[in-house]
Amino acid sequence: MKSGQSSLFWQDRPTLVTGATGLLGSWLVPRLLDQGAEVVCLVRDWVPQSALIATGLLDRVKVARGEVQDQALLERVLGEYEVDTVFHLAAQTIVGIANRNPVSTFASNIGGTWAVLEACRRSPGVRQIVLASSDKAYGEHNGEPYKEENPLQGRHPYDVSKSCADLIAQSYAATYGLPVAVTRCGNFFGGGDLNWNRLVPGTIRSIFRGQQPVIRSDGSYVRDYIYIEDAAAAYMLLAERLGKDPGLRGQAFNFAHDTTLTVLELTQRILELMGSDLSPDVRNETSNEILFQSLDASKARQTLNWTPLFSLDAGLEKTIAWYERFLGVSG
Repeated sequence: MKSGQSSLFWQDRPTLVTGATGLLGSWLVPRLLDQGAEVVCLVRDWVPQSALIATGLLDRVKVARGEVQDQALLERVLGEYEVDTVFHLAAQTIVGIANRNPVSTFASNIGGTWAVLEACRRSPGVRQIVLASSDKAYGEHNGEPYKEENPLQGRHPYDVSKSCADLIAQSYAATYGLPVAVTRCGNFFGGGDLNWNRLVPGTIRSIFRGQQPVIRSDGSYVRDYIYIEDAAAAYMLLAERLGKDPGLRGQAFNFAHDTTLTVLELTQRILELMGSDLSPDVRNETSNEILFQSLDASKARQTLNWTPLFSLDAGLEKTIAWYERFLGVSG
């Protein structure tokens, strides 16, 4: 089944989403609701600008307020709402913040992961868990595309937090038979990302304002990207397959558009799509980041029959249109 098709799998299925008001959660939750799931969201901070809150969709789900590290809270939520499926998305996701505040990042990304997995282990009703790792978990691999069998060797705080969370998930699968699978995605982009320091939203906002888009690195850093609707569909597809095939427990899957670009190339692509003749402001201020990151997504394509719903340009066009509406740009 392709990642965009409807499935009866989700009809009336009690599903917990941690990190529901973040970028991915704000696209995953409505997709789950559209397919009939009974969604429970764990929410720490109330962020009115979050797309999930601003659209009123949070009124259609059950909301538990608290920290992802609170194992007792998680056990209560899993039990009281008879949760069947868990999407663990909650994390501190900004590399620069991790470099400045490593302890809080480790607490959220590592401690939060073991709290979720231990709560699930102690909740026999949970049948599948999809855990968000990252391409950053791989660390440096000499400029080669990442494959799932590559060792996880993060060095800097954010990368290490993802390596650790990923390995903890694999440990719970191997030791306790916990039904968890791991996603390792390229950089997310899409409407609803209000972290303006990130490349795509920051570039789009600058262009709409007639300002030079800022590139904090020297522009040569290589990344893989995935449009946020493709990511939400991939997460759901993996959960469905995990529910049908116990052999997927403990496995990881790369998801990306297979379009590897430098930061400068992606910025120029956005400038072209927006018809702008502005030139980027290249500041070369970045440190403690991986130079080359490219994902080989062939395992997801072959094992899960996953295919992206959108090309990179189509995803960028939808993203630009979202920010045009959000920023109130007149034609």
